[in-house]
Amino acid sequence: MKFCDTNPAVQKWASEAVQIPYRDPLTGKQTVYVPDFFVQYVDKNMKMHVELIEIKPASQSILERVGKNKYNQAQFIKNQAKWASANIWCKQQGIRFRIVNENDLFHQGGIA
Repeated sequence: MKFCDTNPAVQKWASEAVQIPYRDPLTGKQTVYVPDFFVQYVDKNMKMHVELIEIKPASQSILERVGKNKYNQAQFIKNQAKWASANIWCKQQGIRFRIVNENDLFHQGGIA
């Protein structure tokens, strides 16, 4: 959040500002997914970009990292349904959906 507040390229951002309907594959119920961040920014060529960003641990977002932990397995399955709906919603809006994990955020003990 501090990064978004202090980065001059970030024009707008919000936390948990978008609700996307999806069907929970574990319960079969229709519910909503709320991605972590909405960010609007300009790149070095002054081209505008808009993204929805989800931050999840690798153990719940990368199949090879899920392992035998039942909780992580369930979260991975649920996340796949959320993210499929988010990708469709973002394409309809003309924006990008991105998932990041601790490997993307931290590099050698510090923020990348």
